[in-house]
Amino acid sequence: MRSLLIFTLVGLGAQLVDGALGMAFGVTASTLLVLSGVASAQASAAVHLAEVGTTLASAVSHWRFKNIDWPMVAKLGLPGAAGAFTGATVLSSLSTESAAPLMAAILLGIGLYVLLRFSLGTPLSLGEHGTSHSVKFLAPLGVFGGFIDASGGGGWGPVTTSTLLSQGKTAPRTVIGSVSASEFLVAVSASIGFLVGLRQEFLENWPVVLGLMVGGVIAAPVAAWLVSRVNPALLGTAVGGVILLTNSQKLVHYFGVHWPWSTGIYTLIVAGWAGLVVRAWQTSRAPRDVDDSVVTAVEEPAARG
Repeated sequence: MRSLLIFTLVGLGAQLVDGALGMAFGVTASTLLVLSGVASAQASAAVHLAEVGTTLASAVSHWRFKNIDWPMVAKLGLPGAAGAFTGATVLSSLSTESAAPLMAAILLGIGLYVLLRFSLGTPLSLGEHGTSHSVKFLAPLGVFGGFIDASGGGGWGPVTTSTLLSQGKTAPRTVIGSVSASEFLVAVSASIGFLVGLRQEFLENWPVVLGLMVGGVIAAPVAAWLVSRVNPALLGTAVGGVILLTNSQKLVHYFGVHWPWSTGIYTLIVAGWAGLVVRAWQTSRAPRDVDDSVVTAVEEPAARG
């Protein structure tokens, strides 16, 4: 019962971050599960099965707050499902020893990307939904994001949300809502892929799945409401640093790096992370109500015209 409560809290926290940023449920939950002793493939399988429930709740919540562009969901989510099934099949075929460092390396790269993207990236502000992307752009992005997500235990949001935000064509809240909704298709497809190769592990990890799902479903409506009110730069920088630090520890232990080199590595990571958090704090703007941001974004082009 105690472990179920812990997994519920993990799911709640991960979904709050994911719903507000459009990323990090998988990488946050998978990182914590692997560090707690759950095997890499089983952790990814449990996270994706839990995400079937959390992403559905998130999609409904974002739909109610009008944060979704449904054509984008279809163009991104269907290719993403194909990539996720392939990634789940690949990870299921690897041994636990082989999967652990591979998953840690992928998550470390994702964590570094999230950290730099939110601490050094340029803030974006668009009114309403903005301009939709073509299927030629979204389909390959979906396939790649789905494969990384399933094989690495997370990564759909960091790959797709960050790429779409960097394009500057679509309003951030629409990107986050659409990516969250399309992730439901990715989670279902990845779960089917894991079910083929890890049937017994699904049954053995039911407390993990149930806890993550319950916590995520509870947090989904709150996260959808927070998407226009939380400071994404600061939160994304914090989450990226946590992912980077925890997975670097996993790789340091795997490759047998000892003191003082291990301490030096952790010190450099923490120092760099702290500096980027301070920078994100200094350059971030105070959260504004969504109505005010939309009005400002609409009025500024009109004034210049």
